[in-house]
Amino acid sequence: MSDSPKSLNFIEHIIEEDIENGFSKEALRFRFPPEPNGYLHIGHASSICLNFGLGEKYNAPVNLRFDDTNPAKEEQEYVDAIKRDVHWLGYHWDTERYSSDYFQQLYEWAVDLIKADKAYVDSQSSEEMAIQKGTPTEPGVNGPFRNRTVSENLELFQDMKDGKFQEGEHVLRAKIDMASTNMLMRDPIIYRVLHSAHHRTNTDWCIYPMYDWTHGESDYIEQVSHSLCTLEFLPHRELYNWFLDQIIDESKVRPKQREFARRNLSHTVVSKRKLLKLVEEDVVQGWDDPRMPTISGLRRRGYTPESIRNFADTIGIAKRDNLIDVSLLEFHVREHLNKVAPRVMAVLDPLKVVITNYPEGEVEWLTAENNPEDDSAGTREVPFSREIYIEKADFREEANKKFFRLKLGKEVRLKNGYIIKAESCTKDENGNVIEVQCTYDTKSKSGSGTEESLRKVKGTLHWVSIAHALESEVRLYDRLFTDESPDTHKDKDFMDFVNPESLESITGYLEPSLIDAKPQDRVQFQRLGYFCVDKDTTPEKLVFNRTVGLRDSWAKIQQKD
Repeated sequence: MSDSPKSLNFIEHIIEEDIENGFSKEALRFRFPPEPNGYLHIGHASSICLNFGLGEKYNAPVNLRFDDTNPAKEEQEYVDAIKRDVHWLGYHWDTERYSSDYFQQLYEWAVDLIKADKAYVDSQSSEEMAIQKGTPTEPGVNGPFRNRTVSENLELFQDMKDGKFQEGEHVLRAKIDMASTNMLMRDPIIYRVLHSAHHRTNTDWCIYPMYDWTHGESDYIEQVSHSLCTLEFLPHRELYNWFLDQIIDESKVRPKQREFARRNLSHTVVSKRKLLKLVEEDVVQGWDDPRMPTISGLRRRGYTPESIRNFADTIGIAKRDNLIDVSLLEFHVREHLNKVAPRVMAVLDPLKVVITNYPEGEVEWLTAENNPEDDSAGTREVPFSREIYIEKADFREEANKKFFRLKLGKEVRLKNGYIIKAESCTKDENGNVIEVQCTYDTKSKSGSGTEESLRKVKGTLHWVSIAHALESEVRLYDRLFTDESPDTHKDKDFMDFVNPESLESITGYLEPSLIDAKPQDRVQFQRLGYFCVDKDTTPEKLVFNRTVGLRDSWAKIQQKD
């Protein structure tokens, strides 16, 4: 492991350069500005880690600001979910803000723009405005309402505010340059009429500001020093700065917008609109379905905040969009759970084993280590009896020398228990093995120190005592999409790639130590993978979600294909 300091990302270089050029460290302030129109996903997690990570690095405040300017799509449910997710990731904001906090100030600044003849009310239809705006290769032309008088614009804008017009009847546009090479500068819309109740201001307003007008001005009000956005907002930077130019007080901090690349995740989609479609069409069972790339879904599946933060740190901050293999995210949760998850035994595809020379009715409690990676995790007692379950895949009547599990005439060790030998088996009418008869070496108990207990056998199996086993619903999750980039195909809809086998629900048999397991408890089912207790668990019924397997089995399947 290298002791050299970690290199700075390009955002940190920008901040360091600003400090070197005289910007006060005490004036640094960041913000995370989600729109409350859906649940946060893994892409947002990277942005959260970036902004709050910078706050921690520079001991600077970070605001949580909700961009709540579209009441038709926003709900308090999403606000609550976002706050829950940020806290769960381990971050704390300095102040909780809302763009709606600034509606009056934004309105007053818009009035000032009109008075300065830098904004006007346009009464064209959206189709007419689109034509009049031109194309990337052809300049736009001035519309018929661009030269309305200041007094007429003030009166119309007041009537818009007072709810006297229908949606789409009028908009307020900035008067900039219809021939600009940047189409966003061609008289962008600042306000539109919306007759929708807002989750915070109810029906106080009939006009709502557009994102570009709201974003930079809100940053300025909050004195955010560095406003970090994803790469699609790079063309917006010119407009961001133009709007700031209209209101700026040179004695105050001028926010600086800088852009970083999205990190798309393979075999998923991270568009809120597309995630909403999955929810609305019942492809998944809500925003927190464990197959969803939402932070809520990952949490429910069993991911840890540490694993997501480590993932964000590994992929870093870049200037180009790229596709990150979901296996990297799974690696980080596997690595962290290996350190912290208690080991337990569970059988998911049971085969009955009868140990014929073990006394009937006898129960023996064996000592099992909770986590070999954690010395402080201690031990637990697991019951052993004459009849146990093992996995069906762990037995074959005949097998080659590379099969180190149970086969007729050969021995294996039961984890924390005895060495057993398969003597015979029973089959059903279809030839399927339904029971294996074994004998055990009475002196071979693990940890007993006898010569027999030190005997080497190549296979070790997990198991559960049938009489003591807890039945549980176990949900086995896989990739939600079969294609690594499902929403980039021009000739197909992303829904065409939904994996019909992304969820398999089975009955598992667990050791009794899990009787008091609570939602969000995470464990390793030995030799099977990492699992988490689902919120659907009740005192009468345990429900476990598979978080991730012990190995990346998907990669092997892909290589085989």
